[in-house]
Amino acid sequence: MPTIRRATAADLPAILALIQRAVPLMHASGNFQWSADYPNEAVFIADIAQSHLWVAELAGAVAGVAALTQDQDAEYAQADWDVTEPALVTHRLAVDPAAQGRGVALALMEQAERQAVAQGLKFLRVDTNSENAATQRLFPKLGYRFAGEITLGFRPGLRFFCYEKRLD
Repeated sequence: MPTIRRATAADLPAILALIQRAVPLMHASGNFQWSADYPNEAVFIADIAQSHLWVAELAGAVAGVAALTQDQDAEYAQADWDVTEPALVTHRLAVDPAAQGRGVALALMEQAERQAVAQGLKFLRVDTNSENAATQRLFPKLGYRFAGEITLGFRPGLRFFCYEKRLD
């Protein structure tokens, strides 16, 4: 099982290398959610500075990453949920291709749930590219409901599926 911890600046090279390995595979499967310019070092530096970035380690190596924030894009208003309700949102979830199928994404999503509880939040939210079949299988298994489709201004031409989980 992966070990989850907050990311530090020392993790940046491993995180960026993981993203460089993951993006070509995403593109090969028709998922253009990310590109050569996003997510980038500046985005991850900001995530780390705000204590929002988490890493999953396997055998001491970074195998996955996720930003856990309360940031909801303005376009989230297009989804079937109440955007005025605070939520913990998972952004920039990535798993090293060599570590896929080893529970890394699951461990990061479980950390999101722990963070939401710790912050007194009742909702977890996440969006994913409409072409990302792996996450579309994962989120419902974890108790998330499909909450509609949106577009994001900073990724023109792409469609994103939204998922929400209520914590009771």
